[in-house]
Formats: sequence, C-alpha cells, structure tokens
Amino acid sequence: MAPALLSDAELAHLLAGLPGWTARGGALERTARTRDFTVAVELLGRVARVAVAQDHHPDLTVTGAALVIRVSTHDAGGVTQRDVALARAVEPLLAAVEP
Repeated sequence: MAPALLSDAELAHLLAGLPGWTARGGALERTARTRDFTVAVELLGRVARVAVAQDHHPDLTVTGAALVIRVSTHDAGGVTQRDVALARAVEPLLAAVEP
C-alpha cells in the first residue's frame, strides 16, 4: 500500500519548517547553490548516500554550480511524509555548502 498523500494544508505547514523547499508539480523541490561545479557534484554524492539509506530516490540535477533536488513518492502520485523526511535529512548538507 502506498503512503498517504499530504493535504495542501499539511504540506504548507511542513514547508514552513523547510526554508528553500517548494511544492511544485506533485513534488518537493529545492535548488542548492554552491561556489562551483565540483562542490555541486560532491553534494550530489552526499545527498545520494542519504537517499539510498532511506530507500527513497530523488531526481538530482547538477546545473553549473547548483544542485536541484526533486522528490516525490511515485507510487502515491505526489508528496508524502517520506518526501518530507528526506528533505529534512538532506537539508543540513545543503545549508553547509551554500555561500
């Protein structure tokens, strides 16, 4: 059974505690800007390790000196508590590298 989707009200409440994260197109999204491409790629690896440990795999895109993270629960068709948990888990990694 797929996890339950978050309501708009639940999502708005949870996003208030996740600065920089937005809900867009049925997913949570955050862009982490770093000082250069190498740091963005290293950050991608750190985020990937956290995601694998949670068995939850976001879409990760490096564009120049930025890492874009987009996470949703595909089998539920949108955002669930699993996505919020992953966002919370990787947020300290993102905050540590942003200028």
